Parts: sequence; structure tokens; C-alpha cells
Amino acid sequence: ILAPTRELAIQIAKDAETLGKDTGLRFSLAYGGTGFDKQKRAIEKGTDILIGTPGRIIDYWKQRVFNLKRCQGLILDEADRMFDLGFINDIRFLLRRLPKPDKRLNMLFSATLSHRVLELAYEHMNSPEKVEIKAQAVNTKKIQQWVYYPANNEKIPLLIGLIHTLQPFRSIVFVNTKRNAEMIDDYCRGNDIKAAMISGDVRQNKRERLLKQFEKGQYQLLIATDVAARGLHINEVSHVFNFDLPQVEEDYVHRIGRTARAGASGEAHSFACEDTAFFLSPIEALIEMQIPMATVSSELLAELKKPIKGERRSPQHRGKKPKFTGNRSGGNQKRHNNRKFNSKSRSGKPTS
Repeated sequence: ILAPTRELAIQIAKDAETLGKDTGLRFSLAYGGTGFDKQKRAIEKGTDILIGTPGRIIDYWKQRVFNLKRCQGLILDEADRMFDLGFINDIRFLLRRLPKPDKRLNMLFSATLSHRVLELAYEHMNSPEKVEIKAQAVNTKKIQQWVYYPANNEKIPLLIGLIHTLQPFRSIVFVNTKRNAEMIDDYCRGNDIKAAMISGDVRQNKRERLLKQFEKGQYQLLIATDVAARGLHINEVSHVFNFDLPQVEEDYVHRIGRTARAGASGEAHSFACEDTAFFLSPIEALIEMQIPMATVSSELLAELKKPIKGERRSPQHRGKKPKFTGNRSGGNQKRHNNRKFNSKSRSGKPTS
């Protein structure tokens, strides 16, 4: 099972273990950023279903931890995100080393069936059938929504002012860029707001620790991009702040859906600034309502203290993904393909 982000892979693994606890199947998880040797040992002990991100799975394949030719099924989750995040070459690399499409079970899931996703499906699947499920409408009755029209230089004072005024129990601030996430994090630190930020530059073990602390109430605010928040399941989120309106209207639905879960109520506050206001109309068309406008009053605009810059990984250590060369095997591919699994399932059959 391939997922585009570490968080989504972890969530899939948790759900898979819950669903499969009485089946006797063994699950393994493989994702980058942490635990290379620990994950490797778990796979070598024997696994029936391997869940992970493309890069880490390729790394283990290169070390002959398993043989892709023994794989009996492939599930590709959020294929559209694979394209968005630049993983498609890794996906094609893996697909070309699997058994032929008619020799394996294939399932592909995608929020949008774009031309490139369909092309991937028809190229690497066996006469696939297309199943479209209508998006579930958001129950806006439980979510109070407002939209503000601040100038760009009013967004930070407005956000800090709203947090001080509303005193949210547990809230998420969504941004479109890592730069904005870091800026908000610095201003929260300087203005006595306990906030945690997750982005691609945060090491995986630190990211998991921050999320656990946020769930325990040690942080009032979680700052995240849509990609970083993908796959997260956090209960009792009282407020969602859209510091940037999302460019894709479906992402707005996913964002505000983080609150008002399990019958609870929630609030969503969105900023339609000079740069993102034109994203509002498609959002309102999708949710079939006009979001009430809230006034950006002087009372709401906080007098800011100076931001305090947090500790972050330096650019040279951010692990920029090398350009794909088309040969990640690092050796004789024929020898890799002929190698058998190191472990067997309980039924005596080779595992994948």
C-alpha cells in the first residue's frame, strides 16, 4: 500500500491493524525520516501487507529486503497527491518491477481523476473499472463559518487577535506555504501563544512528538499545510483558521471538517486577503452557501510583540530529494528481481 506522506502511511497502518487484528495478517510500516533499521528488521521478520511511502520502500528494495516480483496486490492511495508532491517517477519505478498487471490485484484511489491519473491507471492496471463516489457534503449546521477581508499586513494581527479573543481550546491554522507557517510560528512564540508547527522540514520523530503533545493539550494551536495535515485524525478541534484560502475548493471542505466531529460544534474563520480572495467563489459554490462576512475591526487587530524565531533545520540539511535518474537499484536489476523474500508468511507463502 503506497501513500504520498508519512502521516497518511502511519494512519493507514493504524486502521489496517485495527481491521485486521483477527485475521492473522502481519503488517509492516516503511516511511522516511526515522527508524530505518527498526523498520527494516520488522519487515525481515515477515510481513503480509507492507504500507509505506515510495522512497523508503525503494530504499529497502535496493537492499534486497523483499522482492517486488512476489507481490500479489497493489493499492495506490491519493494518486493525485503523488503527482503534486513529485513522487510519480518513484511510483513508476516500483510499478515496472511488480508482476504484470494481470498477475496482481490493483486498486488506485484519487480525489480527482485527472488526465495524468487516468493515464497512470490505464498504463499499469489490468482493464480497470472506474468507480466514482460523490463527495460527502459537509454538515455546516454544526460549523459556524465566517470570512474576513483583511489587507495582507493585517493577517497576522487579526489571527493573533482572534486567538486572544476566542481562546480556542484546540485549533488548527491552515496555510498554503511553509514560509507562512514559519512566520505564524514565530509570531505565536513572541506573543505568548503555545503553538506547534508541522512541515516537511520537521524531523519525523519530532513531528510525531508535537502531534501527541497537541492532542494532550500542551499546545493550543497547530500550524500546518494541507499536505502536512493529510491523514491526521485529531479529536476535539474547536476552531479552524484558514490563514490562506486554499487554491482547491475541496481542501476547504477537508479543512473545516477537522472540527465539529462526533456531534460536536465548531468554528471556521477564513481570511480572504488580496492574494487569495478569488478562491472564495468556487468554495462557496461547492458548499452551496455564502459564508457570512465578519468585520476586521481595530479591536480585533492585536498589537504585536516582536516575533521570536524558532530553531529549524538549516537549508543544507533539509534533505532535498535528488533528481530521479531512472535507475535507483544501484546494481544488477536482474539479480534483484530473481532474489526471493527473506521471510515467509504463516501460511508458508512468500510475503510481499
